[in-house]
Amino acid sequence: MTQAAPSPQPILTSVAAHLYVRDLKASTDFFTSRLGFNIDFIYGDPPFYGQVSRDHALLALRSMDESFFDEDIRRREELLAASITVATANEIKNLFLSYQASGVSFAQPLKTEPWGARTFIVSDPDDNLILFAGPDAD
Repeated sequence: MTQAAPSPQPILTSVAAHLYVRDLKASTDFFTSRLGFNIDFIYGDPPFYGQVSRDHALLALRSMDESFFDEDIRRREELLAASITVATANEIKNLFLSYQASGVSFAQPLKTEPWGARTFIVSDPDDNLILFAGPDAD
């Protein structure tokens, strides 16, 4: 009796962080005009859900009418909504500088972390905190 070949393991190809927003249009405008993302889709009538992406980074945006966090808890506790990485030290520096030039609001400017990463945190119109990280040196 021959044994069946093991089936290959499924490969996970992407992950999308979910951000809760008050105004889907304002959020998609921010991510496209300020952060260089593209709109993948908008869903609902009226629209309440969508996805934006840049390269392999995916962000799902869900419109909510009610407050979903205590108004200041995200900043007070530094609760990140998403973490996005780049491959090189030059990329993280250039990304920071391009966002700075486009007038993005930073919750944390570019800095070197004790563990060696270079990071900065962007605050979106709904105060979602999005961390961008890369290596300190190439």
